[in-house]
Amino acid sequence: MAFVARLKPRVIGLRGRWPSQVHAPCRMYSLHPAHHTTPEHPLRVAVIGSGPAGFYTTYKLMAKIQGTKVDMYESLPVPFGLVRFGVAPDHPEVKNCQEKFEEVASSPDFNFIGNVSVGTKSDHPDGLTVPLASLFRHYNAIIFAYGAAQDRKLGIPGEDQLKGVYSAREFVGWYNGLPEHASLNPDLTQGDEAVVIGQGNVALDVARMLLEDVDVLRKTDIAAHALDTLSQSRVKRVHVVGRRGPMQAAFTIKEVRELMKLPDVSFHPIDTALLPADLKSLPRAPRRLMEMLAKGTTATSQSPSETSKSWSLDFCLTPKAFSSSSPDSTQGQLASTTFERTTLSPSPFDPNAYALPTGETLTLPSSVAFRSIGYKSTPLPEFSDINIPFDERRGIISNDGHGRVQHEERTRGAEMSHGSFPGLYCAGWVKTGPTGVIASTMENAFATADAIIEDWASRTTPFLNGDRKCHGWEGVRSEVLARGDEKRVVDWQGWRRIDEAEKQRGKESGRSREKFTRTGEMLNALG
Repeated sequence: MAFVARLKPRVIGLRGRWPSQVHAPCRMYSLHPAHHTTPEHPLRVAVIGSGPAGFYTTYKLMAKIQGTKVDMYESLPVPFGLVRFGVAPDHPEVKNCQEKFEEVASSPDFNFIGNVSVGTKSDHPDGLTVPLASLFRHYNAIIFAYGAAQDRKLGIPGEDQLKGVYSAREFVGWYNGLPEHASLNPDLTQGDEAVVIGQGNVALDVARMLLEDVDVLRKTDIAAHALDTLSQSRVKRVHVVGRRGPMQAAFTIKEVRELMKLPDVSFHPIDTALLPADLKSLPRAPRRLMEMLAKGTTATSQSPSETSKSWSLDFCLTPKAFSSSSPDSTQGQLASTTFERTTLSPSPFDPNAYALPTGETLTLPSSVAFRSIGYKSTPLPEFSDINIPFDERRGIISNDGHGRVQHEERTRGAEMSHGSFPGLYCAGWVKTGPTGVIASTMENAFATADAIIEDWASRTTPFLNGDRKCHGWEGVRSEVLARGDEKRVVDWQGWRRIDEAEKQRGKESGRSREKFTRTGEMLNALG
């Protein structure tokens, strides 16, 4: 912290400078030790992102530091992030965490600021954008919890050119009604075989949506446009493909069990040589998963020839190219996917085994393919100007593992070390990468909250604007109004009106909810 504590505000250019050094309009704070919150000087926190990471961090922070005031910024008019737009519609029980989030939002110290993105570029024409620099001027702490908005790419021929190749992330957003993917409109009518590349839970969600009886999905809150498309789907056979084996796969037993139990859907046997012979010697979680795969492989109740649909887990295959039926394989409609077989070293039963190429290839017919190899966070547009480090390779904000945003600094001995930016924190996937489920996201968020609590209580850690009162959203809004921006901002009561309107739409069609899938529709529901 020695480097940070020596900083003094100066009138110089913004680019490449930490905010304590920016020009006069951005002289946003001086660095002083933190003090306990008081009614006159509460801890004011801006949370960027309204998904589980943002809400769980807020929950613990407000519970432990009484009087903390939190403004939560969300680029959409509606909250909850991946709980609303990432959880499969036939998993309503996973969304029960929204009840806790509603409890957090009921506090008079909480303020939801919807339809407002943070950054110098607007991603949605109907919403408001505020500069990150403005938040620095009006808060003691900023928590980046905006999740992962991109997905990792395969980098193989045909991936970006052929019709029928989709991102699983976009497909999930599309069937869950995420406005930015409402126009995806995947064509599922070109053939009866699909390939899902990746073997995580998202990949299995995609496979289940392709194979599930549409009449079952009609009872959920799946987007209406997705119901129409899935009802016309010709897909009957789904390959879920991974470059390693079952002992290294990222899916969990719950998702496999659901696919195994789908009516009139069979499972193709896997190579039993990839399953350990002595399952009893395995730890409980992998043992139960391997037992389920072994049971599915030897089951005789339903064979693929006796059911209308089927699926398989295809192991030890690395994708090499997408091809069309035309001579020029980079144009037209997807027809097949080519893979290279791999072998596992040092052993197929080692959970950390890595895949080695064999040179042998396999081509699977596929009229549609989904890339599901992981999500990726991206830096906010102003990070480079303010010199906030972002690890592009890992897709995370550089941090100390506890959520404190870090930078490199040179010591007096000319050696490089790490120091924390005062008042800047991160939580969720932008902190750790896209790993785990909602329960692990909660633990991750609580760890970030603990770091803030520890820093605030220590009285030695600098925070933003430590020597003067912060005005939070009121201060930011005054700057926005001064420049003439008057886009609609949605508060929590506004979200509740949207929520009620969606439930009413669902009631009229015999469903739990019918989501608005366009930002304009959400705003129109406010009247």
